[in-house]
Amino acid sequence: MPKLTIDGREVEVEAGTSILQAAEVLGIEIPRFCYHERLAIAGNCRMCMVEVANSPKPVASCAMPVSDGMVVRTNTPVVAKARRGALEFLLINHPLDCPICDQGGECDLQDETMAYGQDRGRFAENKRAVKDKDFGPLVKTTMTRCIHCTRCIRFITDVAGVPELGATGRGENMEVGTYVQKALSSELSGNIIDLCPVGALTSKPYAFTARSWELKKTESVDVLDAVGAAIRIDTRGNQVMRILPRTNDDVNEEWLSDKSRFSYDALLRQRLDRPYVRRDGKLVEASWAEAFAAIVKRLKGVSGQSIAAIAGDLADAEAMVALKDLFETLGSPHIDGRQDGAKLVGPRGSYIFNSGIAGIDAADALLLIGTNPRKEAAVLNARIRKRWLRGGLTVAAVGPKADLTYRHEDLGDDPAILAAIADGSHPFSATLAAAKRPMLIIGQGALARPDGAILLGLARKIAEATGMVSPEWNGFNVLHGAASRVAALDLGLVPGPSGHDVEGILAAAESGEIGFVYLLGADEIDMARLGKAFVVYQGHHGDAGAHRADVILPGAAYTEKNATYVNTEGRVQRTRLAVFPPGEAKEDWKILRALSEALGQKLPYDNIGEVRARMAVANPVFGGTDVLEPAPWGPFGAEGTPSSEPLVSPIDNFYMTDAISRASKTMAVCTATFVGCAHERTGTHG
Repeated sequence: MPKLTIDGREVEVEAGTSILQAAEVLGIEIPRFCYHERLAIAGNCRMCMVEVANSPKPVASCAMPVSDGMVVRTNTPVVAKARRGALEFLLINHPLDCPICDQGGECDLQDETMAYGQDRGRFAENKRAVKDKDFGPLVKTTMTRCIHCTRCIRFITDVAGVPELGATGRGENMEVGTYVQKALSSELSGNIIDLCPVGALTSKPYAFTARSWELKKTESVDVLDAVGAAIRIDTRGNQVMRILPRTNDDVNEEWLSDKSRFSYDALLRQRLDRPYVRRDGKLVEASWAEAFAAIVKRLKGVSGQSIAAIAGDLADAEAMVALKDLFETLGSPHIDGRQDGAKLVGPRGSYIFNSGIAGIDAADALLLIGTNPRKEAAVLNARIRKRWLRGGLTVAAVGPKADLTYRHEDLGDDPAILAAIADGSHPFSATLAAAKRPMLIIGQGALARPDGAILLGLARKIAEATGMVSPEWNGFNVLHGAASRVAALDLGLVPGPSGHDVEGILAAAESGEIGFVYLLGADEIDMARLGKAFVVYQGHHGDAGAHRADVILPGAAYTEKNATYVNTEGRVQRTRLAVFPPGEAKEDWKILRALSEALGQKLPYDNIGEVRARMAVANPVFGGTDVLEPAPWGPFGAEGTPSSEPLVSPIDNFYMTDAISRASKTMAVCTATFVGCAHERTGTHG
């Protein structure tokens, strides 16, 4: 390992490390614009110049690898002059419109000019102007501010894998754009807003709505998919103004999908902010006491066998454990947290992403089964692409054809292919068996089918037959689409003895066997199949469940409560209250606790600490947060021959998958732009 001296301090680093990275090890700051630790090196802003002994001129530290015995100085008069010169050139054509720029207060150019620039410019010539580009409904452009750092180009090309951005022209005539005018079709396009060091790329929905120093910042986690990305919720008063990613190298690195980033406008739309009771066929406003009284009246003298509960995709663990406890005291075995009908039940290793999302970095062979990770978990798909770009990863897919942003072998969409891989007769079996760390990812497109248990059993056979499961490595991974699903399985929200699952509950409601159904934020089921059942809907948006309900109990959205979720890899995470629920809405577990008292079946907890203690009793995984532990492995799945129906992706429209994103005006515009409809297409398919 080479040893070098920076500003008189010795440091030993790995070969191939750049001078800039070595300086960071010592805590020495070197300014930069084009360099970013997660992007390829460009070396074109010249802001990171340093002096190296025996070098006639300053060198760009981001692109210069260290060598043994190298002597570097980062704070000499020559370096200071080089930095002032670089900033002076950057500011020649910059419009200096900081007072009206959304990047103001968070702008790298402002900060670097204050720290390393000079207090006046020497150029009196006319500044250049660049026509703004149309990048679609999410990214606002002011290209006159662009300093040609090319971060956006490198991200869209290398990380997102959708090479739609590039540079045309040279020198002062260089422009960043899409070659032909089109909207950016990547599901990760919003990340170029964070990467842009100036105000050339800003958020279109956020434009001119707030200043960064006005905002209160709350660290939380995203729940609009099952990845559990770390986020920061910025609020002003009681309104969410924007959502940004936080760095979590084990989960989302520092990226965030567009749906998670931009659908926050829905938190003000179509909200349920007071209880409702259906009277004479119409939902009318009611008090909490009246709503509870209507439920108590309907349940009076009703057998537990004729009531059921379904937990939805955004339900938190506290609410689900309260729901389970309440329905057990009412004597009902009909409860299910698998709203999509996934055939998942068994040891924890059968329903989580066992290798961990970061484990993708170690895989050398990957089989995708019934999943399109680009639509179902865009950040996770970027992780697969990152591993593929490094080389040595073979990817194959059994399922619908899709552009996954990396080269893969399409094996077809016939479930019989899985049986061939499991018994070793398919050529890809040998590829998996020869790999040191093989991995498979099975999605809900396979598990939510009627024969999902058989496909799960085939996936287990593939994992065991090809050496995916060992004491050091478990490459069997389930990719969920809902933030609530793993917690529901951890807490045992599955039918009890002689109980019905979601399909059984719907069938029993149709036939009249079940006359009372409690929907905890469940909107993705066929409401028409609930027949004449009395329906209670507890949730935060007026979606499908609320339209069908006989009683509506207004709950809190994920930005409005301290709640527990478990992501697809089994990582227990917590959201934080950033704003208070609107109107009379309450935290979900509190509603169930109050209802239990009204029913005369008071639940044995009065605060969130006691609820979480109850969760830890139900499953010890809830005893800690943000940790991954090896999960038990054992027999699961079913034997049999799968249906010949082709495997399909469970997501048709990436931008609208839940009650929140369906209520978002921004997501509606994205749907019109990227998904379109049969008679009108205003953009390209994402």
